[in-house]
Amino acid sequence: MGNDWATFGADLHLEPRGPRLRAGLMDALREAVRGGRLAPGTRLPSSRQLAADLGVARNTVADAYAELIAEGWLTARQGSGTRVASRPAPPPAPEPARGPAGSPRPRPAAGAPAPGGTPWRPPGGAPARASRRRAPVPAYDLRTGAPDLASFPRAAWLKAYRRALTAAPNEAFGYGDPRGRAELRAELAGYLARARGVHARPERIVVCAGFAHGLMLLGQVLRARGTRAVAVESYGLGLYAGLLRKAGLAAPALPFDERGTRVDALTGAEPGAVLLTAAHQFPLGGALPPDRRTAVVDWARSAGGFVLEDDYDGEFRYDRQPVGALQGLAPDRVVHIGTASKSLAPGLRLAWMVLPEELVDEVAAAKGEVVDWMCGTPDQLALAEWLASGAHDRHVRAMRLRYRRRRDELVAALAAHAPGVRVGGIAAGLHAVLSLPPGTEQAALRSAAWHGLAVQGLGQFRHPEAVGAAQDGLVVGYGTPPDSGWHGALQALCGVLEGLGEGTDEAGEADGGR
Repeated sequence: MGNDWATFGADLHLEPRGPRLRAGLMDALREAVRGGRLAPGTRLPSSRQLAADLGVARNTVADAYAELIAEGWLTARQGSGTRVASRPAPPPAPEPARGPAGSPRPRPAAGAPAPGGTPWRPPGGAPARASRRRAPVPAYDLRTGAPDLASFPRAAWLKAYRRALTAAPNEAFGYGDPRGRAELRAELAGYLARARGVHARPERIVVCAGFAHGLMLLGQVLRARGTRAVAVESYGLGLYAGLLRKAGLAAPALPFDERGTRVDALTGAEPGAVLLTAAHQFPLGGALPPDRRTAVVDWARSAGGFVLEDDYDGEFRYDRQPVGALQGLAPDRVVHIGTASKSLAPGLRLAWMVLPEELVDEVAAAKGEVVDWMCGTPDQLALAEWLASGAHDRHVRAMRLRYRRRRDELVAALAAHAPGVRVGGIAAGLHAVLSLPPGTEQAALRSAAWHGLAVQGLGQFRHPEAVGAAQDGLVVGYGTPPDSGWHGALQALCGVLEGLGEGTDEAGEADGGR
């Protein structure tokens, strides 16, 4: 009997319901796995055998198996047949903290923000109602937007903080200049000129609380100057387009081709400014080609417009020297915006804008109107000391080596386990784009959720007005996991992509894997 089971698979009791046989069969199999009747590793009957048992067409069973493999419920290997997929167990929930009276602290509601500030929930699904079921907590996180937070240089940063506070004058703890502390702006001017090729003087730098804060200020100033629209890229963070719209500006999408953003579309159009990730396009990767860099600067000069340069991942380039900032070509027309969020940590809330001279006073006035948006003086002084001591250069070099090693491990693992998946955008930054066959992105996201993996689909970053066919893919943030979780996350990702690739090949499970 044991040999018969190994050859033919488990004897299943399934009751497909509904008029659509394939959908009913898939629901029945999902319920059997979810309820524990089919344990991980259980070998299922071949599609021919199960079709005969149920009295349905073999293609109905084969298609159901393929879809469930793509979703991550099942796996299939040559010679091993179709089996119930294993699923990594999520980490145990910590005991709820208790207040002074011993009462449990309230837990966050379903759909509460995961690291990175975005509620994580199974792709394509609505948040679970609090009274029914909480959104699952991912065991592994490969979303973009954050570095390895466990690598924050606590001891070295604390030394810089102590030195900065010891030397700080008493007046440093007042409200101060809305442009930011003079010490930090002086150090940033030197660092950006040396490391990013930016033409900066301290008096043209405004310190802000993150990129979004800087964009809010620029949107307010541009709208007051009569600008009606700021063009954005076809793929990018929808948050930024939303901030521009809140400022009263339209945010039309520029077309995109195999060489990147088509800035020629700006000529003759309405936008008075354009937002670009020129050094490393987010999320597709790649630097804006030299001829297009020149073209967008020429447009800004001839049209009297501005280029808002998001220096996304500019410091992390692996295969050649970092691409210089676009601002170096036209300091009078380009606003260079950088942050410490990827090189250090987003929790510092420190960013900077290098502004054309004509915008400095207006942006400083807009920032000074809201005292609550002032960046903390101690953190500004600590960053100034951090830059002056050379600690930042040492830290970035060390992290560049670590992230490059992770990138190489990601590429090698995918080549071994999912050779049909093309990996792009890996010359720089902290993420890669995995191109998927058309129509498979949502299945991959469902499979990732089943494997306990938080990852983002490329469609999430597509502008709703973008022209051309949408691309299917996954955006994988390989900088996010701590070292202790990196290899587990990588294995989970390979499990997702293996199942996706095998969903259309039934040769290994039919007739006992003959």
